[in-house]
Amino acid sequence: MATIRRAGFGTVFELEDSKVGIGTDAATHTLQALGNIRSEAATDIGISSLTTYQGFVDKEARFTTGQIDIESQSGATSGEIVIDGDVTVSSATTFTSGPQHLTVTDTFTVPSGDINSRALKPTPGSLRFNQDFATLEFYTGNNWATVNTFTDIKTNPQGRGRGINAANRTPAPNGDEIQFINIQSLGNSINFGSLTESYDGAGCSSETRGILFLGFVSPGNSNIIEYITIPSEGDSIDFGDSTTARANLNSGSSSTRGLFLGGQTPSNSDVIDYIEIGTLGNALDFGDLSQSKREGAVVTSLVRLVHIGGYDGSSNNTKDMQSVIISSKGNGINFGDTNHHSGNNSGFSNGVRGVFGGGNNLNSDFINLIDYITIASDGNSTEFGNLTLGRGQIASTSDKTRGVFMGGRTPTTQNLIDFVTITSTGNAQDFGDLTQPSRDAIGFSDSHGGLGGF
Repeated sequence: MATIRRAGFGTVFELEDSKVGIGTDAATHTLQALGNIRSEAATDIGISSLTTYQGFVDKEARFTTGQIDIESQSGATSGEIVIDGDVTVSSATTFTSGPQHLTVTDTFTVPSGDINSRALKPTPGSLRFNQDFATLEFYTGNNWATVNTFTDIKTNPQGRGRGINAANRTPAPNGDEIQFINIQSLGNSINFGSLTESYDGAGCSSETRGILFLGFVSPGNSNIIEYITIPSEGDSIDFGDSTTARANLNSGSSSTRGLFLGGQTPSNSDVIDYIEIGTLGNALDFGDLSQSKREGAVVTSLVRLVHIGGYDGSSNNTKDMQSVIISSKGNGINFGDTNHHSGNNSGFSNGVRGVFGGGNNLNSDFINLIDYITIASDGNSTEFGNLTLGRGQIASTSDKTRGVFMGGRTPTTQNLIDFVTITSTGNAQDFGDLTQPSRDAIGFSDSHGGLGGF
């Protein structure tokens, strides 16, 4: 029979080279306890299994500064587990809910925020909820891509395809109206908001944010860049400044980067600068066009931008096309030639095919011709069809299937909107009317060809 002794201890109780049993006369462990033990701030080392009972830390296991070594072991827990510090689980551990397999029985919440709250250098595969557009998105390693469909846009149950027309020259000199259309639904434009008075500017976009280079703001050329959130009507907000004040420039974008090309300072410019659309700030130097240009057309894919025609330094409209790789920096290189000289023309794309039309020829006559190119392949343009009315100073944009030409000058300012199906060829058809006549305006959308995947 074991001898029972009762002893009181001060601050230290040490037992060497022996075993202790509580409630047993055959101790097998350094400390063996049969019954209920209530403990606080206990550290468990070398435990092969841990089961919590009423009376053992009161159904709650709390680990603050301790370390749990569970290598090559398995277990199950129930009730509440609170972890205040870091937890490291070895690769040899198997859990019902663990690093290899996760079962969620209630709710699962991912990080959320607007575009500006995206991590600067996220890990590929990172998942978040974008509050600007009510959609899940993940980081591919190069850009943020959408997981689910976009939230419906008021009058468009299909949810995507909002086209913007902004900063027109009529009525001069204000040019502050922003209007929008739903590209897949024929009809007239709707008021969106206002911006700083402007015309002869340029614009580009991501799937949620539209960028507006204001161009001319009375009494002269501007370096002001503003932005709007495309799914939410409202006035424009300051974004930053360009490298050079100029008007009559051109712009295009991928899903993340926007480029501003050429323009008038008042002499023609060869400047190319760029912005990261999701991050507010000033534009940076990208490179130069091979020739100073103003008032040309631009088409883009997710990778490549092509600048088409425009007026050269002698104020003659041209036939040449130049390309750049959007994700890198560098100068424009030769792409090919158009079928005819043109300036004040405009274009759009579905990511594969670039379509452009309108403008003025060498005699300053208004033309109604529409051409197309394959953006990935250098070469000359091919005839597509005709506009409903020959005109210049047109704004244009597209979604993945349909392109629209908005407003323009004949020489009177027009409010008509034409559309074409990008993958086909043929003459443009009537789409509807702008809220007021418009020329020298800015056009972009939430789903143009440079965005990819939409």
